[in-house]
Amino acid sequence: MPYTEEEGGLLNNFAREPKVYTSEPPTKNQQRNYIVLGMVALVLLGGLVFVAISASAIS
Repeated sequence: MPYTEEEGGLLNNFAREPKVYTSEPPTKNQQRNYIVLGMVALVLLGGLVFVAISASAIS
């Protein structure tokens, strides 16, 4: 466990701070993958809504 020692000998137990880094913008390939995954999610959501509406209309 990392401790920090202040003036006068006081010990404090603080969490370690993570390293800071800058993010990079997505590449063209990653952007295309995001669009494809978004379309797949929309199709699945649309199918789920369709099944829910169909099932509620039967009863």
